[in-house]
Amino acid sequence: MRIYEIINKKKRNNTLTAEEIYFAVNGFVDGTIPDYQMSALLMAIYFNGMNAAETTALTMAMVDSGEVLSGLDLGGITVDKHSTGGVGDKTTLAVVPIVAACGIPIAKMSGRGLGHTGGTIDKLEAIAGFKTSFSAAEFLAIIKKHGLCIAGQSANLAPADKKIYALRDATATVDSIPLIAASIMSKKIAAGADAILLDVKTGNGAFMKNLADAEKLAHAMVEIGEGCGRKMSALITDMSAPLGCAIGNALEVREVVLFLQGKRNPLAENLYILCEELAAEMLTLAGHENAREAVQKALASGGALQKFMSMVEAQGGNTAYVENLAREQGGGEKILAPESGYICELDTEGIGIAAMLLGAGRKRKEDAIDYTAGIELKFARGSLVEKGQVVAEFFTENRDSIAEARERFLGCITFSQERVAKSYESPVIARIGG
Repeated sequence: MRIYEIINKKKRNNTLTAEEIYFAVNGFVDGTIPDYQMSALLMAIYFNGMNAAETTALTMAMVDSGEVLSGLDLGGITVDKHSTGGVGDKTTLAVVPIVAACGIPIAKMSGRGLGHTGGTIDKLEAIAGFKTSFSAAEFLAIIKKHGLCIAGQSANLAPADKKIYALRDATATVDSIPLIAASIMSKKIAAGADAILLDVKTGNGAFMKNLADAEKLAHAMVEIGEGCGRKMSALITDMSAPLGCAIGNALEVREVVLFLQGKRNPLAENLYILCEELAAEMLTLAGHENAREAVQKALASGGALQKFMSMVEAQGGNTAYVENLAREQGGGEKILAPESGYICELDTEGIGIAAMLLGAGRKRKEDAIDYTAGIELKFARGSLVEKGQVVAEFFTENRDSIAEARERFLGCITFSQERVAKSYESPVIARIGG
């Protein structure tokens, strides 16, 4: 078998066998297949796509390139979730303790943010002392004792994906649905969960800007998971407005803690609704009866908050810092509305970039984060504001960044004199699988 023949076969839009795909992935990982030939194969896949069997084979080749956390033995079905990323998406921080409070143990591996999207690990590391790196034995010990743990992706899980993704990033082949699906699902399957919930974002703040592409990606990932023997469900959710009012790591942790304490901001209902929907869907995948009622009970009883604080303590975080964070915050740079009207459209990605400019995110993987930086919105889509009214507060240790971030932020808001629908309705657009 030769890589040249495999490249030529896919270039001619023919179907690759599982053996050919494994040969290419293994050869690239061990160095016998050079970058330039793997780049050629990726470009052929980019233009000609892959069918379900090919995409599943690519996924499993990446899974088998490293460690697999199989047989977690956590006392029942294990459920994982994955979000394709967005602005203000802190749902994992709330959903994991809600589900754990309902008796379902959660072994969650998450990633860091890059560009306009935030990462769950960055948000948690805003908590003083919070540890996200564990050995497999430590990870499982925390879950068995406390019922939940959120850790960073192990370097030993699907190492082929990391190497292939770096090449995709350099060769303009990132935005290929089969390659995206295989990349996401290889890490989820290697993490060992029996059931997986996918939160696939669509809208101007998501990577999948239109609904058709989001649905294609969701279907592709559900097919992969089911082909690998996992229970699967995907929710297509709206990312044409930030989730909640907080954008930035410590600010988002605070918003979640307030939610778990039962203190709901009427402007952040899209966040609360989505957290409840995701938690209920995860419980349903785990075979839990009366999932929605269980979610409401976990929130109302304080059980979800207790699980969150238990996780913080178990992972070395300072619980006093979290409690202080939940108190009233102030001292931000006030951003005033330049005109009066209803806020009708938002450039959500642009708002995420404004937060990144303040220091809340990274332009490059090696950039440092200001965990206190970010934006606190004082409106939701559909809000009526008056000229000169405070529409946001900016937080940053770099005062020099405020002018550029303000200009970017205000350019992301469109005002209308006509009343527009508020963004408080459910952000769930469609459900696939399950």
